[in-house]
Amino acid sequence: MGRENIEKYSKRYALLKSVVRIWHNNFFYRRVIVLGRDHLNPNDNLIYAPNHQNALMDALAVLFTLKGQPIFLGRADIFKKKSVASLLYFIKMLPVFRIRDGFSSLKENDETFDKTVDVIKSRSGLVVLPEGNHLGFRRLRQLKKGICRIAFQADEKTGNKLPIKIIPVGLEYSNYQRYRQVLTVVYGKPIPVSEYREIYKEKPEIALNQLRDRLSEEMKKIMVHIDSEEDYDAINELRAIINERYSDNLRFPKLFRDKILIEKLNRIREKNPELYREICKLSSNVKEKSKQLNIDYRLLRKKKHSLFRLLTGIVGMVLTFPLFLYGNIFNLTFLDLPNLPTAKIKDEQFHSTVKYGISLLLMFIFTPLYFILSLIIFSPFWVSLAVFLTLPFSGLFTWHYFLWIHRIRGGFRVKKYLKNNDAEYSNLKRDFDRLTSLVAQL
Repeated sequence: MGRENIEKYSKRYALLKSVVRIWHNNFFYRRVIVLGRDHLNPNDNLIYAPNHQNALMDALAVLFTLKGQPIFLGRADIFKKKSVASLLYFIKMLPVFRIRDGFSSLKENDETFDKTVDVIKSRSGLVVLPEGNHLGFRRLRQLKKGICRIAFQADEKTGNKLPIKIIPVGLEYSNYQRYRQVLTVVYGKPIPVSEYREIYKEKPEIALNQLRDRLSEEMKKIMVHIDSEEDYDAINELRAIINERYSDNLRFPKLFRDKILIEKLNRIREKNPELYREICKLSSNVKEKSKQLNIDYRLLRKKKHSLFRLLTGIVGMVLTFPLFLYGNIFNLTFLDLPNLPTAKIKDEQFHSTVKYGISLLLMFIFTPLYFILSLIIFSPFWVSLAVFLTLPFSGLFTWHYFLWIHRIRGGFRVKKYLKNNDAEYSNLKRDFDRLTSLVAQL
């Protein structure tokens, strides 16, 4: 599979995608929530436009929640080596040249844009990250015009006969860097390019701006967008304080709870600036004090801290300790080792990409090895197979076991603060209760 036929279906790629998707959707993330698939008509010629906050993981989020084999546009500088370029073409990527690559190289974009017409005509789906580069803030930045230009050029070169539509895509991560987080992908309402066709024929620049602005507005509807730069940290933390417990909710996903919260804050900022400032200040205080006291928001929400439940939890941990030890084989191999290189990577938004890539590579290396070892150590065959199949599940149990330890220690820490009438903890709890009360009134 090369550049010239990148839009064609590949059986080898389909097999690779199915395996890699399992690792992405079921192990690297603990839950992947997908909404809006009913907006995707297989008879349309679609261009997908996701927000870009988490490096390569944004592209994978779209890839592993779509059927078929969509093609992605990527930075041209990573295509310099022929061996790397061949791999990138195999995984359905096309190069896009930028000004920093040299003005002369921009002419090579014509070949890429011509190829995108073939991709759009084939209904494979084209994925363009319209912000151009990633940035780890929950905010949609100014979109580039490239995606609109591609859409109009494809519409022209196909004789204005294809139902070309741009699909806004909203991506939200419960945490950018950590393992076993929740990924939410929302496919928005399609934007028909035909609605801007006549304007484009007469005034191309105006049509490009109008389509870009509409795409921006539609993307903001399906993603977390914190417009305020001054109060970004306080508002972003407030999302966790108020809505963290709803991260796994399928009926009313946290993403939309966050959007409602932010919209209400925006209205309060205009109508009641004093209340808005108090909420932001309390949010910052709660974040700082809870970090100092090593108390998470789940513990602050609890009205009672039962000693019986804490002791019962310890008994449960003792009884399941052998399973915890067994599961560490999986955790150390696939979750801990990939953490090591991230210490040298300054751009934190690349951390999850590196972790995923290394953990995936280790999965391909160690999974066959563990299967062979289980055959050698255990018999008969069905026992060795059972042992091998329990390895990933025991690993996930061990991951939850560490959370269990953290929560029990936190519970005892709170009891200690309460017993000693700790003033710092009392202030934290007071601010937390005041903050949640004010937000509830909104």
